[in-house]
Amino acid sequence: MQLLTPALGLLIWTLVAFLIVFFILKKYAWPAIVGGLQKRENSIAESLATAEKMKMEMMQMKNENEALLAKAREERGLMLKEARETKDKIINEARDQAKTEANKIITEAQVAINAQKMAALTEVKNQVGKLVIEVSEKVLRRELSNKDAQETLIKGMVDEIKLN
Repeated sequence: MQLLTPALGLLIWTLVAFLIVFFILKKYAWPAIVGGLQKRENSIAESLATAEKMKMEMMQMKNENEALLAKAREERGLMLKEARETKDKIINEARDQAKTEANKIITEAQVAINAQKMAALTEVKNQVGKLVIEVSEKVLRRELSNKDAQETLIKGMVDEIKLN
């Protein structure tokens, strides 16, 4: 039974040794351990706060990137629309210019054709006039070859002038 119930001196010395170790640990070890635990708790809290802050920043950056992508898509759409409008405008201007040039060429050709037509008609009239004069001259020479015919013609002309 002696093993189960220790002697009073052993109990006191064990208690004294425990208290000495307890006070030494309390004075030197516990502040270091508590300080280390406090530092670790603070660093974990800071790490969690930093992680949360980074998470928020990443979400904000993601939102900004999505907004930028949407804006870029919209700008691309506008640029494509402007490019199509510019293309259509250039094509329409070229078509209008081609029509204008074609009309101008047709008008100039019609003017040239009319001028040539008038020149040809004038030339034909001049030739017809020359032929008429030549034929008239020949007819008059034959008719006016004798003196009686000349006097008759002159009298007829004078009478005609007086009537007018």
